[in-house]
Amino acid sequence: MRVLFAGTPAVAVPSLDALVKAGFDVVAVLTRPDAPLGRKRVLTPSPVAARAEELGIQVIKAAKVDAETTAHIADTSPDVAAIVAYGGIVPRDALAVPVHGWVNLHFSLLPAWRGAAPVQRALIAGDDVTGAVTFQLEEGLDTGPVFGTLTESVRDEDTAGDLLERLSVSGAVLLCQTLSAIDAGQAAPQPQSGEVTLAPKLTLEDGRLDWQQPALALHRRSRGVTPEPGAWTMLEGQRIKLEPVALRPDVNDLAPGHVRPEGKAVLVGTGSHAVQLGRVQPAGKKMMLPADWARGLATPEKVVFE
Repeated sequence: MRVLFAGTPAVAVPSLDALVKAGFDVVAVLTRPDAPLGRKRVLTPSPVAARAEELGIQVIKAAKVDAETTAHIADTSPDVAAIVAYGGIVPRDALAVPVHGWVNLHFSLLPAWRGAAPVQRALIAGDDVTGAVTFQLEEGLDTGPVFGTLTESVRDEDTAGDLLERLSVSGAVLLCQTLSAIDAGQAAPQPQSGEVTLAPKLTLEDGRLDWQQPALALHRRSRGVTPEPGAWTMLEGQRIKLEPVALRPDVNDLAPGHVRPEGKAVLVGTGSHAVQLGRVQPAGKKMMLPADWARGLATPEKVVFE
């Protein structure tokens, strides 16, 4: 079975590896163009592009699937296209190229969390269970019929990065199973059913912690935005980056945003009980332990996060 693989970030790499290992003929990889990374803004291939080059697979780099890109795809004569977090819309003309269409591996239990940030939004919302599905890609936003589903329990301290890493591995197995079923003529996709929720791409503002909110909401948000765009707060006009906070239901005497060092811990008041800071990164500095950060404050008992 000739497969075009479309993907860009690191979470798509396990699927590419799994397809190759399973014996599928991956005829080409479609990925987004090289992007500037690091302080020196060095143009760097996407993780999927780098892995495809290691595997000796043809790479098509395109910011969008336009007529030229569609022609490149057609030149590879794919039987099916497998897509995992490519990062762009596939228009109707391109959808029609592979004999069996495009199969999308999506990291949610559709129709829950349709969109670009399903795992992040699920964590912020406090979902106990998430998962992944393979579905037939259509012109609508993650609306196509579902081939297969897997579930994954959300652990108390999971970040979006942790959960995505696990789903990328189990989802790669699901994707291979789906393509094998299609190749054998045994696939039977079913229409989506249930409540639709949307998962738009996270912005920097999504990472700001509002200390008036309850501690549980801040705990969920700080995990959902880690590693990207990251949790943060303001102090005296400076943005401070934060690792996920921990719940401290035993502390109820701190006003929202007020900071109090306690030994090696640093506590912050919320709209309910306190939370305990993870590592802290002040503007222009590296991540540091919260106690080290607090020792650098002139009057820590007067510090109030904005």
